[in-house]
Amino acid sequence: MNRPAHRILLVDDEPLATKAIKLQLERKGRFVVRDENDSSLALKAALEFKPELILLDVDMPGMDGADVARQIKKSKALEGVQVVFLTSLITRNEALLENCTDHFHVIAKPVPMAILLSILDWLLRSGAGAADTLPPSLVAFLRARTTATHS
Repeated sequence: MNRPAHRILLVDDEPLATKAIKLQLERKGRFVVRDENDSSLALKAALEFKPELILLDVDMPGMDGADVARQIKKSKALEGVQVVFLTSLITRNEALLENCTDHFHVIAKPVPMAILLSILDWLLRSGAGAADTLPPSLVAFLRARTTATHS
């Protein structure tokens, strides 16, 4: 039985990055992705698209990711939508240690697609909020990958 594709909004001020992530996710056949490169239009895009999850860059011109996230969380129409920060401002180890900030998950960029897919699958399947930790097997896998890439 085919399940409907998960709807993900990707907000990042780097068009090449959003197009690459969008293409890779949509190729899997499990996701419909809308990208938005202007942070000031992120709330409008979310209200129109009605995503299950929003991947949100932190460092963007104008309105930063934290401001966008606060707008999204204040919107009754977007209640229950998960927001995940995707940022190059921290390392993978810092993302693991700071699994949530103000009740949001944090993923360090660049993130290998296999890891991003694992995290998205877990979040969308479990409906895990940021107060929930990542599954121990995924944390161990991420730590091993991080250690291997920094050795």
